[in-house]
Amino acid sequence: MGSDKIGQMQSMTHNPFGSFDTRIPGHARIIRRAQQIMALFVAIALTVQPATAQSILRDAETEALFDDMSEPLIRAAGLDPRNVDIILIGDNSLNAFVVGGQAVYIHSGLIEAADNANEVQGVIAHELGHIVGGHVIRHGEGIKEATGITLLSLVLGAAAIAAGAGEAGMGIIGAGQQAAIGKYLAFSRVQESSADIAGAEYLSKAGISGRGSLTFFKKLQNLEFRLAIPQDDSYGRTHPLSGERITVLQEVYENDPAWDAPSDPDVERRFQRVKAKLKGFVAEPKATLRNYPETDMSISGHYARAYAWHKSAYPDKALAEVDALLAIQPEDPYFLELKGQILLESGRPADALEPLRKAVYLTNNQPLIAALFGHALVATEDKSNFSEAEKVLKAAVSKDNENPFAWYQLGVIYSQQGDEPRARLASAEGFVLQRNAPLALRNAQTAMLGLPEGSPDWIRAQDIAMLARVAVEENRKRR
Repeated sequence: MGSDKIGQMQSMTHNPFGSFDTRIPGHARIIRRAQQIMALFVAIALTVQPATAQSILRDAETEALFDDMSEPLIRAAGLDPRNVDIILIGDNSLNAFVVGGQAVYIHSGLIEAADNANEVQGVIAHELGHIVGGHVIRHGEGIKEATGITLLSLVLGAAAIAAGAGEAGMGIIGAGQQAAIGKYLAFSRVQESSADIAGAEYLSKAGISGRGSLTFFKKLQNLEFRLAIPQDDSYGRTHPLSGERITVLQEVYENDPAWDAPSDPDVERRFQRVKAKLKGFVAEPKATLRNYPETDMSISGHYARAYAWHKSAYPDKALAEVDALLAIQPEDPYFLELKGQILLESGRPADALEPLRKAVYLTNNQPLIAALFGHALVATEDKSNFSEAEKVLKAAVSKDNENPFAWYQLGVIYSQQGDEPRARLASAEGFVLQRNAPLALRNAQTAMLGLPEGSPDWIRAQDIAMLARVAVEENRKRR
């Protein structure tokens, strides 16, 4: 479906509502049945939306890697790489999806499960197939057709009940429900198959092998085996079985000129680094140290352990791992960033300034790293650093204005300087990104009171207030 789940959804061929309650009068049962069926399709629609509780993981190195490994695929799909985002979600499930616009969401669990970058490129290509195919927009078509079948069965069932054939009428309604669910699931499977073929086309045009895509589908097939999912056919499922997808795609990939194309060694090297740091960041430290024992002297080993020790509140051990990395690559901006982060978060902001300043310079003011540097400058509580902090943070939000952390730090600087209206405006910007409409509205209104009317900052505060007011009103109506 448009909001694709790479992993398989639970089978829905059974009746999710149990048996009929024959004690309820016929028409009342019809109404209740209609409500239940409509609730089912609402539930299906909601399952394909990203959970708001899921956290988006922002990391400069990871985002740079995603940009580089996806760019040839995005171009092959006929899209502009500047308009497509590959976004990492903090979730250990093996999943990826799209939900509208031109953004592909990838779960951290998928990165951990992938053996190489080529496997992830296969997933990205598939998701781009959903975007180009407009599957999110067309998602409503599947629900509309299924709902039409449901309503027709309700009308026919009601007529039968009114004529005195109560059991027959309820049977018509039940059959209609099953037909509606089957219609919707078939619609979803067609979209998945379409995205598979489109993804294969994009990989081919980009000169990227489909080996990783097949390998990843085999991982999904093994997962299906472990979950004891029946492999006879995919009826009653949102996705074709992985075995069916492999059968269709294997011949396509093996006959493609790109089948034997080697992976980009630089992308692969960077992928293994990102996979290690992600493991260190999201996993329990014990698990990380088990996967990357201290005998592992590779860059990935040092990288993963640095995060594990930092999470475990052993800053000296974490710094020792980073220093080992910097001994190998002293000009690596991401190693310098990590060293600065460890120093800052272990209560040594002044010591963090040098590595972070250098990391900002080496990445040409990468906004996420610049925001961390600005935080360190603020955390020193040295007023002589505040002017530089303001400059750095302004540059960060001008390049990436969707970073609430950077807006918060900029608000702190304005507040320290006694510029309360702009502190409130920065807070309003941050609350907008956090989707906290009431606090965004309150801060924007307070900012407007102290800003020169008609100035760019005043106009921006007014815009935020208007948007937040609409959101607050919509939330009120939904209650």
